[in-house]
Amino acid sequence: MRVRVKICGITRSDDGVAAAAAGADAIGLVFYERSPRAVDIEQARAVIAALPPFVCKVGLFVDAAAETVRAHLEALPLDLLQFHGDETPEFCDGLGHPYIKALRMHPEMDVAAAMQAWRGAAGILLDAWHPAVPGGSGERFDWARIPPERPRPLILAGGLDAGNVEQAVRSTRPYAVDVSSGVEQDKGIKDPAKIAAFIQGVNRVNTD
Repeated sequence: MRVRVKICGITRSDDGVAAAAAGADAIGLVFYERSPRAVDIEQARAVIAALPPFVCKVGLFVDAAAETVRAHLEALPLDLLQFHGDETPEFCDGLGHPYIKALRMHPEMDVAAAMQAWRGAAGILLDAWHPAVPGGSGERFDWARIPPERPRPLILAGGLDAGNVEQAVRSTRPYAVDVSSGVEQDKGIKDPAKIAAFIQGVNRVNTD
């Protein structure tokens, strides 16, 4: 199975185009005001308008009100939602839109049990836990904690870059990988060469 790639934290049209040109399957738009990669609806609309067909547009939210999420869905053609906070399965399911749920790998979390709780999710994203930020920390977690049985497709995130993504994919065999800070030249500003190198790392496994 081919491992997919999502480039998250896109803030500029040029970066979205570069991600698509390098072969990214999806781009992430962060609608969380405290993030250095946050965009508003107008910025997101410009990024989406520049993308070619068949690139999945993912909107990332952190403990947003249902009304806020629905307003973004009405304003933007988002294919998928991504929830990165303390949302409940009932909240996410109740929006009636495909979504993935991010779980931060807290040292005391029962990973298998947490994944089982999200039967309604299109996929489960596992990210590094950091006490101060809900994602995009650039830190990785111990991949050995990922359970072999996965009720939903696994998306691996957390501290990935071109130097370790091939090892990460071979070690965990995820459905997809998600990267943000690992392909940046500055927070919110992507580096096309790093994006290309990252995707090439994934493709070395895909072509085995």
